[in-house]
Amino acid sequence: MAELVNGSPTAVYQTFCDGSSTGFLFDRDASIRKDQPTASKKSLVIEPEANSGEKPYMCGECGYRTAKKSHLSDHMRTHTGEKPYKCNQCDYSAAKKSHVDYHLAKHTGDKPYMCGKCEYRTAHKSHLSRHMRTHTRQKPYKCEKCDYSAASKYQLDQHQAKHTGYKPYMCGECGYRTAYKSHLCRHMGTHIGQKLFKCEQCDYSAARKYHLDRHLAKHTGEKPYMCEECGYRAAQKSHLSRHMRTHTGEKPYKCDQCDYSAAQTSTLNQHLVMHTGEKPYMCGECGYRTYRKSHLSEHMSTHTGYKPYTCDQCDYSSATKFNLDRHVSKHTGDKP
Repeated sequence: MAELVNGSPTAVYQTFCDGSSTGFLFDRDASIRKDQPTASKKSLVIEPEANSGEKPYMCGECGYRTAKKSHLSDHMRTHTGEKPYKCNQCDYSAAKKSHVDYHLAKHTGDKPYMCGKCEYRTAHKSHLSRHMRTHTRQKPYKCEKCDYSAASKYQLDQHQAKHTGYKPYMCGECGYRTAYKSHLCRHMGTHIGQKLFKCEQCDYSAARKYHLDRHLAKHTGEKPYMCEECGYRAAQKSHLSRHMRTHTGEKPYKCDQCDYSAAQTSTLNQHLVMHTGEKPYMCGECGYRTYRKSHLSEHMSTHTGYKPYTCDQCDYSSATKFNLDRHVSKHTGDKP
């Protein structure tokens, strides 16, 4: 199943994102097999020895170890692609029973877990626990190498890859490497143009579940994330995090060429072009170029005559919000 590549000590194993055999390349560090017994082709399970320590069950494919035989059985399905647990309402199947239980909530729509501070509801207790940290701002997962902390283990795992630089998942098409299987699955969509996540209320489809979830909020109008400072509500947790910086004044995104810092990545990116002089946005009508997409949109109105910003006190309209604000000040007496 594994083979050496160019004589290097790195084995390459092919697996689809759903666990089935052949597809994306997954690079495993063969050093984990050194001085370990190797399973035969007939059986990939290494039986426990009397004095093997706390994790006696080991996978002969990759060296994964566990204290429970059932956990090893679950793990082996990542190699075999076996999915014995079936949904009785659709063709979904999974390698773990817990995954099917998780999936079934999509059919029932049942969301028994509710936040006492806002209207957020969920089908899973773990999701509620994670959500509550948006109110408490608790970050129990700590990095051992720096002062970073996170509200979820997943976020901590993502952060720690920055320290190790370990990227075991590789794309067989272009050589792209990543520390996360989910990132590889997402990347593969750029090659095949696959959009597996479909909206049931319109023809929208997405390559990532995250994007579909974000889209669905437009249909439901649900905004479960609320700022306790001012009552601002958002459909996405990232939007609430970004909003909170208007209260805290935090500017975590730093320019590496000067002392400028920003509260948002997009704002920092806009600043960086001042150093490079790059103006990637160009008008096809007259050749006007700018470093900001919003500037190009405003410029295009000089060709189209489009004036989307209208005054609610008279018939004035403008191509830019800035000009509208300046106009409104004539009604209010305020200085823009």
